[in-house]
Amino acid sequence: VSLGLQGPLATQYLWDRLGAEHGYSDRNSTDSSGCGNGNATADPLRQEVEALVSHWNLYINLGGFFVSLFSVTLFGPWSDSVGRRPALILPAAGMALQTAIYLLVMYLELHVAFFLLGRILSSLTGDYNLILAGCFSYVADTSERRARTFRVAILEACLGTAGMVASIGGGQWRKAQGYINPFWLAFAASLAATLYAAFFLRESVKQKRAAKLFTLSHYKAVYRLYTSPEQPSSRWKLALYSLAFFLIVTVHFGAKDLYVLYELGFPLCWASDLIGYGSAASYLAYLSSLAGLRLLQLCLEDIWVAEMGLISNIAGLVVISLATTTALMFTGYGILFLSMAATPVIRSKLSKLVSETEQGALFASVACVQGLCSLVATGVFNSLYPATLHFMRGFPFLFGAIILLIPAAILGWIQIWDSKHDYNHFQDPSLSPTKD
Repeated sequence: VSLGLQGPLATQYLWDRLGAEHGYSDRNSTDSSGCGNGNATADPLRQEVEALVSHWNLYINLGGFFVSLFSVTLFGPWSDSVGRRPALILPAAGMALQTAIYLLVMYLELHVAFFLLGRILSSLTGDYNLILAGCFSYVADTSERRARTFRVAILEACLGTAGMVASIGGGQWRKAQGYINPFWLAFAASLAATLYAAFFLRESVKQKRAAKLFTLSHYKAVYRLYTSPEQPSSRWKLALYSLAFFLIVTVHFGAKDLYVLYELGFPLCWASDLIGYGSAASYLAYLSSLAGLRLLQLCLEDIWVAEMGLISNIAGLVVISLATTTALMFTGYGILFLSMAATPVIRSKLSKLVSETEQGALFASVACVQGLCSLVATGVFNSLYPATLHFMRGFPFLFGAIILLIPAAILGWIQIWDSKHDYNHFQDPSLSPTKD
């Protein structure tokens, strides 16, 4: 809920602040004046504001996720020894601190560079990526292997539900009362998560043991996942699944970073309420993907469900890249209904390739990959967007659709290889099986 409130509202706040500082504030007075006309695309001041907002998003995300790459890979393996709760308390408290700094920026009208400071402080405690690593490790600790894919999908659907509610409420709330009150709710949600993890959440690690925090052994634990000589086939699968995950999540993050800017600009020219509905529609894909995953698992193997999700993702991004009307934009969101089915399948496949005592290290590495995804996504997509405004505003979405062809090929190749290996083992039982 906290993240769902902050994401689109922070971008809109940057738009309003930077637009006002540069003399461009017509969006505040009307919903479409100065945007819904043919001259808007050639308005150099508007394009300057769009580029500034895109670049500040780039700076904030680069700084935050670069720091979290190191903190997540420190706290994640540490949680294998001391338990999952500390790895959930720290990042939730860090997110509350970040939201408090954002509120100070709004109250005191501080420079928007303080947004970067808040993000870095949150990243020092692991940020949102460590929360994901801790939660997915918790699910791996408490679920059976056969049911793990669906359990992971349920957890991702929780993210979508919270994001959808926050996006709809945040857009309407911002339109009625401005930015400060929604950010107070974001602060309260982060604080509530901190208190819940500290006082009510049961520990899932059965055999806790004392472990130093500041030691290189935690980083080595992540490194050993990919270099251990045991079960070499599992190790190259780890690498390939991680590469597929990296490409999929990079496109997800890159597209999500640009949705609000794309909707604010000509010819869509959406106001805050429509932006909230758009964000809710993008989050709805989490729930529809959960339902689709459950149904498709009845007749397809998990990997082929993931392939169906990638097809949905590619088609939706192509439609969005060509969207010039509100109806076509929402059509693109609708086609994305199965787009989130691939990531829970990959997370589940990864967790089955390592032992129970390596789950924290594994999901720390996945969170590290996810942090790198944000680093690359913000660097590529937020730079690509202003650079391609003059010939195709939706080009970054088309670029993302092309990139998704690579993980589709990787997942298909692994599944075909596994099928051939299983067939060969059936023909010759002396061959040792490779379990995933």
